[in-house]
Amino acid sequence: MKVYPTSKIRNIALVGHGGTGKTSLAEAMIFNTGATSRLGKVDDGNTVADYLPEEVKKKITISTSLVPCEYRDHKINVLDTPGFADFYFEVVGAARVTDTLVMMLSASAGVEVQTEVIWEDFPNTPKLVFINKMDRENSDFYKVLDQLKDSFSDIIVPVQLPIGSESNFKGVVDLVKMKAYIFEEGSGKMSEAEIPAEMMDDVEIYKEQLIEAAAEADDELLAKYLEGEELSDEEILGGIKKAAASGSAVFVFCGSALKNIGIKPFMDFVVDCAATPEDNPVYQDIDKSKLAIQVFKTIADPYIGRLNMFRVFSGTMKADSSYYNANKEKDERIAQLLVMTGKEQSTVPELHTGDIAAVAKLSLTSTGDTLCNKANPVSISPIEFPKPTLNMAIEPKSKGDEDKLSGALQRLKEEDPTIVIEKNTETKQTLLKSMGDTHVDIIMEKLKNKFGVDVISKDMRIPYRETIRATVEAEGKHKKQSGGHGQYGHVKIRFEPLGEGEFEFGEEVFGGAVPRQYFPAVEKGLQEAMEEGVLAGYPVCNIKATLFDGSYHSVDSSEMAFKMAARLSFRKGMEMAKPVLLEPIMNVEILVPEAFMGDIIGDLNSKRGRVQGMEPVGKKQLIKAQVPLAEMARYTIDLKSMTQGRGKFTMEYSHYEEVPAQNAEKIIERARQEREEKDK
Repeated sequence: MKVYPTSKIRNIALVGHGGTGKTSLAEAMIFNTGATSRLGKVDDGNTVADYLPEEVKKKITISTSLVPCEYRDHKINVLDTPGFADFYFEVVGAARVTDTLVMMLSASAGVEVQTEVIWEDFPNTPKLVFINKMDRENSDFYKVLDQLKDSFSDIIVPVQLPIGSESNFKGVVDLVKMKAYIFEEGSGKMSEAEIPAEMMDDVEIYKEQLIEAAAEADDELLAKYLEGEELSDEEILGGIKKAAASGSAVFVFCGSALKNIGIKPFMDFVVDCAATPEDNPVYQDIDKSKLAIQVFKTIADPYIGRLNMFRVFSGTMKADSSYYNANKEKDERIAQLLVMTGKEQSTVPELHTGDIAAVAKLSLTSTGDTLCNKANPVSISPIEFPKPTLNMAIEPKSKGDEDKLSGALQRLKEEDPTIVIEKNTETKQTLLKSMGDTHVDIIMEKLKNKFGVDVISKDMRIPYRETIRATVEAEGKHKKQSGGHGQYGHVKIRFEPLGEGEFEFGEEVFGGAVPRQYFPAVEKGLQEAMEEGVLAGYPVCNIKATLFDGSYHSVDSSEMAFKMAARLSFRKGMEMAKPVLLEPIMNVEILVPEAFMGDIIGDLNSKRGRVQGMEPVGKKQLIKAQVPLAEMARYTIDLKSMTQGRGKFTMEYSHYEEVPAQNAEKIIERARQEREEKDK
């Protein structure tokens, strides 16, 4: 592939709900440029963009891929992104490095959840709409167009109208050129035709809307238009170009990506009118004299190592050069610059402002990092990826694979910025935080297929605690005689609830009943005993222990004996002091459309949650609540179900609280059964 100047580069991301045909559009675009000799299909598992084994198997996109098209002496960098909410972080990364979002919609399904989410999350990014699947049953271009206008406040206007629909869909009317085009199915070849007479009324209505949108993007054109002067085709095209590049209007296309109908006029529009790299806000915010490159995606491959995908926001990047990583404050040596077409790679000697490519085997650069020249450092703001909300415990099927699993998870974290791995020392589990159940499935498949680690998932254990509600005094005596030195330790300890703090130790010993040198041993014995409570074996907290009496033997007493005595005293004391089970309570914030408020609050009440307040955030409502962690384990999945994917939530630890008696009984019984299983 040749090197392209900035003026000849266009960067678009295909985004939208799953199943709208994003990968099929990328396939048709690359086929129309002659880069492939056949039109691949997702169902056949032979597309250029979806090449991962998991993508071929599930017939969905799970990872953004780059498919550059060389068309009319321009390079269109096409980023094909996933449509499933669990992989939304891929959309976020792609949106950072492209200049136009192409919102893909199905002509029969219309505006779906991910359309709304992306539109709301990127309000200022220029957008084009492609209404796909015009050849399908129940396809209705005009109905979807009205839906778009009802759902979003932007100026939304078609530049194409469909000729025919469902099985009779065969072409489009281009409202800019005022010409009709009929397509040969599959090949994408188009021939000019007369605009059907029955369409002329619609053509005139939408042509007027198009002229108005073009005029509003340019003050001079608007003045002319308002004075009733007729705008030339050249002026209209200039206004459309300004509107498309600035995002002041959203232009709508239609077609069938699978049958390659309507794709070439869309590609023409991208070349002629879509935003250029110099329209990008990141480019406009940085010093143009400086080199600025940002990594937006990392691919971890067990054979070739890491592959970092990046965009050159400013300057020229050359192969066989050293660059400075501004985030890590270290140099990186770059050998080859790789132009990716799906999984295929070709090399180029240099890349200009706006281009997107990849580099292999960088030692420390990761997603979000900025590369630049050391003499003129620059740092681009990090990409804000969504936070994972589903907690799952994982472990290798084979006990000897712990180290292998740990290494594989680290590699996966490199390519997936939303994966969080935590080793919970309290519950002895490795916790995987992810975006949802589909995300977990894919992670487990990758661990097996890429890294050869078979993994099983389990529910996260809740880190319960135990404490006491009464003040008691308990005696502990450790006495052993077995020839030679014996063992003797004797303590009397008062245990009382402690409002703040995990553990407090004090002493009120008079007359040397227990020598001072044994106080640390008593304290240590208590701390060790607190690791396992008497109800269900959970750690004990919020206790004050005061050593007030005891006795010792001048020969047989030792630190070990007093440790043992303290432990005996603790066990007795716990049993007498009205022990209770505590559970972690989380501060939860849930952002949902108002229509779902009733369902969400009802569900929170069923989860023993307490709503603390509500406040409007734009068109949505933010609900603040406190909910037990035990009830939130699968809330990611519950919330998606209740809001059809429109809700988001965050959660952080607040405090521990007593478990209601009926719940505590079940937890204690379950712990007892687990201990019995272990003992077997």
